[in-house]
Amino acid sequence: MLYLQLAIPSPLRRLFDYRPPQGCPPESLRPGVRVKVPFGRREVTGILIRVTEHTDVPQDKLKPAIAVLDETPPMPESILKLARWAGNYYQHPLGDALSQALPVLLRKGDPCEYAHQHLWRATAEADISQLGKTAARQRELLLLLLEHPNGISEDAIRAEGGQTTLLKKLTDKALAESFIHKPDHGHHSNQPLHEAPLTLNEEQQQAVNAITTTEGFKTCLLQGVTGSGKTEVYLQAIEHYIRQGKQALILVPEIGLTPQTVARFKARFNLPVVVLHSNLTDRQRLDAWLQAREGVARIIIGTRSAIFTPLKTPGVIFIDEEHDTSFKQQDGFRYNARDLAVMRGNFEQIPVVLGTATPAIETLYNAQQGRYQWLKLNQRAGNALPPKFELLDIRQLPLQDGLSAPLIQQIQSHLKQGTQVLIFLNRRGFAPTLMCHDCGWLADCNRCDAHMTLHRKPFHLHCHHCDTQRPVPATCKSCGSTELKPMGAGTERTEEALQKLFPGVPVIRVDRDTTQRKNAMQQIMDRVHQGLPCILIGTQMLAKGHHFPKVTLVAILNADSGLFSADFRGMERTAQLILQVAGRAGRADHPGKVVMQTHHADHPTITSLVTEGYQAFAQQELSQRIAAHLPPSIHCAMFRAEASHPGMAERFLRKQRDLFETDILQPQGVQWLGPLPSPMEKRAGLFRAQLVLQSRDRKALHQQLHSIIQEVESDPEARKVRWSVDVDPVDMF
Repeated sequence: MLYLQLAIPSPLRRLFDYRPPQGCPPESLRPGVRVKVPFGRREVTGILIRVTEHTDVPQDKLKPAIAVLDETPPMPESILKLARWAGNYYQHPLGDALSQALPVLLRKGDPCEYAHQHLWRATAEADISQLGKTAARQRELLLLLLEHPNGISEDAIRAEGGQTTLLKKLTDKALAESFIHKPDHGHHSNQPLHEAPLTLNEEQQQAVNAITTTEGFKTCLLQGVTGSGKTEVYLQAIEHYIRQGKQALILVPEIGLTPQTVARFKARFNLPVVVLHSNLTDRQRLDAWLQAREGVARIIIGTRSAIFTPLKTPGVIFIDEEHDTSFKQQDGFRYNARDLAVMRGNFEQIPVVLGTATPAIETLYNAQQGRYQWLKLNQRAGNALPPKFELLDIRQLPLQDGLSAPLIQQIQSHLKQGTQVLIFLNRRGFAPTLMCHDCGWLADCNRCDAHMTLHRKPFHLHCHHCDTQRPVPATCKSCGSTELKPMGAGTERTEEALQKLFPGVPVIRVDRDTTQRKNAMQQIMDRVHQGLPCILIGTQMLAKGHHFPKVTLVAILNADSGLFSADFRGMERTAQLILQVAGRAGRADHPGKVVMQTHHADHPTITSLVTEGYQAFAQQELSQRIAAHLPPSIHCAMFRAEASHPGMAERFLRKQRDLFETDILQPQGVQWLGPLPSPMEKRAGLFRAQLVLQSRDRKALHQQLHSIIQEVESDPEARKVRWSVDVDPVDMF
């Protein structure tokens, strides 16, 4: 008798035994196939791990599986191995780890095949002039159809903001038609390039050679100053692998960066380029995933979860802006896509390239230890010069909505020269909070230990931690006064101030609030690239890899914001952000300048960063971390717990520490810190605590984590708290 051992997406860290479905031939039971099974009161899709002749489950308790869903495993062996390794390393249930590696439709049990669907296109005679100016929505829809001569699905039309209900009207006017789509994914071009590559300077050429000359696995850190032409190195290295018939996977940190990156790749390569990110429909994601798996898509660009995309002929993996913390999943399956890329490169024996101007301290440490090959681009591409820095000491200076008079004069001067100005302020909203001028009351969130941010458009108070929103009160909740004043400046308030100071100049705000609509970011970029004088004001969305040739002045309004963080990585993040923002200045023929407003112009970190650059700062920071026994010189994991009553999460974690710390059978050399309340103890109505474990011996740390998890899973008290394990945490909150 054969039994199936399945990984089921559930919080339980074990396999589940089932009988095979009735009439199922044994040869169809291949490890990796999806199997639909009853699980409690519902039906779920599990992954077959192995077939065995023995089971510890009593026969009367064994249920038969409902159906085997695949003839062959959807995931190739290397991705199955990667997902299993990741589940094991990040101490996450195997069933959920494997499920997360699949597109959503495959998790739901849908067939592993392309959509055979009705597509829409414009008719051969269709012309936009056939629709009147008043039929704006129909005109928009027809333009969308004309942009997709090979057809577009109703899902994709909706995703682009079109109204599918108007398709009938266009059909009645003989402007649109539907047809059955038969996918033909062959790409028959012999010429992989649309345009000729740019001429590389000596450093860039050495980097391309280093990446492409040796076969097999290696990890390269490509450290290039902002504007040094890292993307051109990516493109020419990828061309090498494409000409060998292989595929390339490029991971980028933010969705906002994806349209720009995709445009560069599509302009260069005469090949199918697919994009994988969370704004796609489930159907679009599965189709793109299948194209990558079958080798149709030669270049795959995606955000964090794209690391699990199967490639038929893997050639190279690039991680752009490798220092970015968004490569680390912050809830559920807490994997780091950058670190998994290195592991995947090892499994598939292909090179992995980590690109950045400001490497993470961990990456720098690995390069210095000789684990990574270190490639450097120290000069800007073309004739562009590095920007000049100016520290503007604003102590005792009057500020107008966060702007000092010397800064306003410099903005005026650059705009008069016909260039553009970028102002960086990492605070969304109109003001960080609302305060009563009479009694000092502050508008705090009832569910978090945080102030609520005041927004003007629309007018409301918003907690950016738990998403609670409420109307702005007319009177103070404490004393009844009407003297409620906004405190501090956010992007909305600074935008308003700049519009008053420079009435004839467009002021363009770039933050999460202005870029929520589809293609909003692309429209903003197109407007900036027209090159007319304008002022860009925004949050860290502006710091990520964008190319603004006409920006000559970058102003950082509050350079001190991360200097006194409770997180030991606060200094590193501040330095990275300052240099990434500064890198937007003077990227073409116009020389650039960076002005940093600060109350701490003599702070050693800021002065070292401005005078000596990131490398000197990072070296100093790494030495301090090693001396203080902090990562990367040791390995770290964090237990987090949250509960509805104060002190409950802390007591739960204290119990685990007391149980294991004195047990002589437990691994030696593990250091315990805590439990302590989290830096923000109350969040979204729950009280949070954390317990840090660290050790120089990674194996001992993982053995200890495994023992604690086994104990916690059998502890009835654990059901009263929500707990999680974070291996290699990127923040201590």
